[in-house]
Amino acid sequence: MVQATYDLRARQQTSLTPRLQQSVKLLQMSALEFTQEVQQALSNNPFLEDADDEEVNEIVAETEQDIRPEFESASGLTETADTPNERDTPYEAEDGATTDSYSDLPEGPADDAYSGDYPTSRATGDGDSDVGQWAKSSMSLRDRLRRDLSSYRLDQRAMLMAEFIIEALDEDGYLRVPLDELVEGNAFEPATTTGEWETTLKLVQQLHTPGLGARSLQECLRLQLQAMDADTPGRELALIMIETELPRLARHDYNGLERSLRCTPDQLREACALIRHLDPKPGLRFARDDTSYVVPDVIVTKVQGLWVVAANRAAMPRARLHGTYPALFRGSRYADRTPMAQELQEARWLIRNIEQRYATIQRVAEAIVERQQTFFEYGEVALRPLMLREIADELGIHESTVSRATGNKYMDTPRGIFEFKHFFSRELATETGGTCSASAVRALIKEMIEGEDANAPLSDVDLARMLGEQGVVVARRTVSKYRGQLKTPPAELRRAY
Repeated sequence: MVQATYDLRARQQTSLTPRLQQSVKLLQMSALEFTQEVQQALSNNPFLEDADDEEVNEIVAETEQDIRPEFESASGLTETADTPNERDTPYEAEDGATTDSYSDLPEGPADDAYSGDYPTSRATGDGDSDVGQWAKSSMSLRDRLRRDLSSYRLDQRAMLMAEFIIEALDEDGYLRVPLDELVEGNAFEPATTTGEWETTLKLVQQLHTPGLGARSLQECLRLQLQAMDADTPGRELALIMIETELPRLARHDYNGLERSLRCTPDQLREACALIRHLDPKPGLRFARDDTSYVVPDVIVTKVQGLWVVAANRAAMPRARLHGTYPALFRGSRYADRTPMAQELQEARWLIRNIEQRYATIQRVAEAIVERQQTFFEYGEVALRPLMLREIADELGIHESTVSRATGNKYMDTPRGIFEFKHFFSRELATETGGTCSASAVRALIKEMIEGEDANAPLSDVDLARMLGEQGVVVARRTVSKYRGQLKTPPAELRRAY
């Protein structure tokens, strides 16, 4: 006979309250993600509203008094003990006893969504329009080719074949699909032949921009050269070079090209200059502009000889508790209803977590600026080695909190906009026993390459030797790695002709 047994065990574990989960989420967001999150909360939560400029200063003054370090748990964070008069304490304390005026409310969900039957976006009035709908509109590569194709008098069969070719072009403008694989099954009756596809492809290659519809780099460059005037200087030699000596040209083997093509140095230089101005990826000029703009979280300026850090609140959303709704809700007979009470609780949490985010990011930024004074004075070569642990120990917070506060955060400085993590770099030893940062070594390598003789570029061995002469001990492989991070080709590919 089977008997049921019970095994009771006591254990302790650390868990994050909903408020702390929201605080961690807001801290690790970028400026754009943070803006979207707050705007969504403003749209969904009836107890929140936009704050005016004067009201922002009052909110900051009130909330900064209550901000305390909330870090040291297993995840790097612990919750701050609020004053008894605050109504934004968690629903349930760690020992299970309720502590707030809404003590009978169940614990809210752990997700980050806001409750409420409110629209997710603000409706605009009649006549309003989205600027993004008309401010910039670009025609795609396929639309341009179709527009040019419409000017030709083609029968339905040829027009359909051209459409198949246009649709098969990739982002670079190349046709990488074999012609016999463009159509599956019996799409055409009678079946198409290779000659028909070749003729149609030549038609497509004549549309709009030379080089589109090419099946290889060699064909792409040849189409562009053939589209030039016949009397263009260096055109004939460039065509021969593209057809027969493209691999040698890629290796910059100019001496070998002179011997193979039996031309003078001036003729070769003229043909190489012509090829250098060709576009190897003509389709990219029609690609959509996916330029993303960085919103700095802090602004660093020099005031009376001191570097000062200020939060960029002008570019961030502003929120405050509604001036009327909370008081009306507390005085109504519906004040004990869970959904609206939770909305009010979430509104209070959000405002305090926003200020906590501002305060943490600014403290981290100030610590970075204080340790990297030489960078702001002298530039990249003066960047000191810095680790996350140093900032965490100085501020008395967990290292993971510093990591969240520096990820996807940007600093606007007189030397440009830099990500916070740009100022963290491992240290390298010097001959004198000191240290320098890896970023400073990369800056030195960049300066050396920029000042080299174009006819005799510096090899990695030469760069390592020159760094050693300046007291920085690095191996050739390290120099090669840093040069690759700078996206600089090796010496043999940097040689000018």
